[in-house]
Amino acid sequence: MSKTILIIGAGRSATSLINYLIENSSDLDTKVILAEKDADSARERFPDVEVVDFDIEEEGASRNLIEKSFAVVSMLPATLHHLVAGHCAASGTHLLTASYLKDDIKPFEDDFKLSGAACIMELGLDPGLDHMSAMKVLDRLKEDDSCELTGFETFTGGLLADNSEKDNPWQYKFTWNPRNVVMAGTGYVKFIQEGRYKYIPYNKLFKRTEVIHIPGNGYFEGYANRDSLKYMNLYGLEGIDTLFRGTLRRPGFCRAWNVFVELGATDDTYELEDVSKLTHRQFINSFLRYNPHDSVELKLAHYMSMGLDSEEMYRLKWLGIFDDELVGLDKGTPAQILEHILKKKWTLEPEDKDMIVMWHKFNFLKNGEPREIQSHIVVTGEDQTDTAMSKTVGLPLAMGVKLLVTGELNLTGIHLPTEPELYNKILPELEGMGFSFSERETIS
Repeated sequence: MSKTILIIGAGRSATSLINYLIENSSDLDTKVILAEKDADSARERFPDVEVVDFDIEEEGASRNLIEKSFAVVSMLPATLHHLVAGHCAASGTHLLTASYLKDDIKPFEDDFKLSGAACIMELGLDPGLDHMSAMKVLDRLKEDDSCELTGFETFTGGLLADNSEKDNPWQYKFTWNPRNVVMAGTGYVKFIQEGRYKYIPYNKLFKRTEVIHIPGNGYFEGYANRDSLKYMNLYGLEGIDTLFRGTLRRPGFCRAWNVFVELGATDDTYELEDVSKLTHRQFINSFLRYNPHDSVELKLAHYMSMGLDSEEMYRLKWLGIFDDELVGLDKGTPAQILEHILKKKWTLEPEDKDMIVMWHKFNFLKNGEPREIQSHIVVTGEDQTDTAMSKTVGLPLAMGVKLLVTGELNLTGIHLPTEPELYNKILPELEGMGFSFSERETIS
């Protein structure tokens, strides 16, 4: 009897996942069912897949569908995974997601073990491919008695490909959850540098950037992720001198984005008034000092100490934030309004191609001599649907499902792809499909 694979959620990042499992369903003797709240849209996008109406908050129907499945891949928002996990743990159904392991999932550890099922979290791009590709090198260095790790840095970015939309000065569009982009870096940032704990407040984050050069792909800039220190235990790097995780953007992006941060346009703690009457231009002006004689552009330039002809101002004008166009919302926080404005220019068009860039740097001593390994991968999408983001998020998940179906993974409980049993089986298949890391070692 064929095994049912239930995919919950048919967002853009699920395309490669769905296609892989459908293409391999005959060989694996599996039946793929796509569960989606907007079922009609999913049927239109995936006419060869069985699609069912689904709402995870309808407990009875959700439990009934999940308990009949061999494995569930949840592509729902991270805040809803615990609802899926509860049903999976109770029924002995495997669960895979690309989301971070949160505290609301951890209590199901014993239930998954007792029911004989695995819950594999963080099996996407970042987190996911970053874990696997980093651990492959880190474990190799740890196993070499002549090597002593001293530093690890890693950056990932979802961007526009070099040949896509040449007139876009940001060289960026949304390829993942837009809200996460707008809210990136809020809160605190901490990491360790040369043995010292370092902290960056949100209002300075986009001024403190790193320059990363990737051979054959040029220069990028990176800003720090919120908490690099939690990876010290996860990667087994206790005592390391430098540990830094960040996000990659094109040069100039961070300086321009910092304008929104310093204005307060990324604040999500209160709602603005009369949003239905608000234009893009009025939205920006609402954060600036009252002066009826100066233009919004001039007031912003003075506030940010930048020229009217600066690169930052050019990027902002391209976004249309000075236009007299209505925002198009009835209510919203500054962050929600900014996100809505950005979607008008930063939504992928059918012909757009996105690009994923991931870069690792490993510093170590080999017989006392300082050495460095740099490793990177660049993946380019085909179009608006078959994106690099979809490939790098969806394919690791699909391969994880295949390993469970074939019995090559004999896991119960909660797991991450930092474990050799996972990355030693998934990375080779990805490499066979052309997703391989370039690595070079130098004396530093």
